Amino acid sequence: MGFSVGIVGLPNVGKSTLFKALTKKTVDISNYPFCTIDPNVGVVKVPDERLEKLAGFSRSKKIIPTAIEFVDIAGLVKNAHRGEGLGNKFLSNIREVDMIIQIARGFESAKITHVDNKVDPLSDIETINLELILTDLNMVNNALEKNSRGVKANDKLAIKSEEMLLKYKKALENEQPASSVKIDESEKEKGPDFLGESIIKQLLTNKPMFYVINVGENQKELVLKQLESELGKNKILFIPIKTEAELSELSDEEAEILRNDLISSSQKQQIATLDDLIKNCYRLLNLITFLTTGEDETRAWTIKKNSTAPQSGRAIHSDFEEKFIRANIINWQDLINSGSWQGAAEKGLLRIEGKSYIVKDGDVIEFRI
Repeated sequence: MGFSVGIVGLPNVGKSTLFKALTKKTVDISNYPFCTIDPNVGVVKVPDERLEKLAGFSRSKKIIPTAIEFVDIAGLVKNAHRGEGLGNKFLSNIREVDMIIQIARGFESAKITHVDNKVDPLSDIETINLELILTDLNMVNNALEKNSRGVKANDKLAIKSEEMLLKYKKALENEQPASSVKIDESEKEKGPDFLGESIIKQLLTNKPMFYVINVGENQKELVLKQLESELGKNKILFIPIKTEAELSELSDEEAEILRNDLISSSQKQQIATLDDLIKNCYRLLNLITFLTTGEDETRAWTIKKNSTAPQSGRAIHSDFEEKFIRANIINWQDLINSGSWQGAAEKGLLRIEGKSYIVKDGDVIEFRI
């Protein structure tokens, strides 16, 4: 099960530097607009301290973490929705990802130019959001026009689709994202062809999104608090991207020591790391991890939250869903604390679950088919 995260922002705000830090993959980070023309793609492991502990428990020969795909997309400029800059290409690349990280510049530098000749992260974000909203509005208007023939013919599905489209049109015209539109279950049932895999799922502002402010090492705490207040605490991370890119070349232990030296103690509660960013993406994509462990390997598997045991088994192979009989399940910490599978069974911690069981994050599972 693959999930992709698009890294977007104005030119020269740190997108490609962040991508390089995340993937340790060499990309062009030259100081000029549109140096990233075709999107760079890299697969990044999701940090999970449980894997090492489980591997030690099982004496596994290898460890396989779960992963998320990051896509470094070309810089956007004003009027991209009209095709300016690399607008059309940029917007089509965003449409293909599952969620969006917006990078905004929060650091001063005489060496690195800003496309608007000013450092104002809120302005950066407003520019990008408006372009995404206008792109969605164009799509909704086009859909309304195509749907109008069915409305004129008094087609019931077309009429219900128009009602739904007009809700989105109203929100977008008021510069509100598509995600702000509330649709109840009864409305979804009225227009399955429209709401299934068509327009709504293609709207850019319907995707999960959060903001990363590319800050300096000694960013003023007041500025961070103001931005957090404006954007919402759960939708923003402050990351000194250049510093994290340099630290990504070191071991985890060395990086943590140097990070503590560089970042003042008053800022440590607000400054985030690359691991924080990856985990945040995982959370916003509504993903959890179940685990398998044995002598050959200990492995993490990505599934959607609230997946049943058979649905989760599909992450390994389709047979695990189609031929599912039962599953032996235990929390990873309970397994380690028990000392062995037999010890866990004797304590009643190893459970036999059927098709209706909802898998929890951190479950260790043995499937029976």
